[in-house]
Amino acid sequence: MIKTRTWIIILAAAALIAAAGTFFTLRPRGEAKLVEVVQDGTVLREIDLSSVTREYSFEVVWTDGGTNVVTVRPGAICVSAADCPDKVCVHHGWLTDQSAPIVCLPHRLVIRAKGDTSLDTVSQ
Repeated sequence: MIKTRTWIIILAAAALIAAAGTFFTLRPRGEAKLVEVVQDGTVLREIDLSSVTREYSFEVVWTDGGTNVVTVRPGAICVSAADCPDKVCVHHGWLTDQSAPIVCLPHRLVIRAKGDTSLDTVSQ
């Protein structure tokens, strides 16, 4: 039979491991200062979000005529409109950190924090 003290040590260790896992999973990821707007592997624009002083938008057009409207504001970027069928890129919302890139698969568009190559590695 295992003693009460042993159970307390086992439970404390399990709680410590769970707390450490939660910390590393939920820790803040760095702000996205430089972002790249990439279409079909070609960098269309590099934007320093820390130097943006007012909101502006621009359009990205794919070879089949499909469009994405990209909106930039101080510290953030998003796809505000798109004519793709699922609009996953629009529903992503504002990119403000390095957590996850904005992706529009039908138009082969990726907006990512500069230096984040995880998506290219997976997709190639």
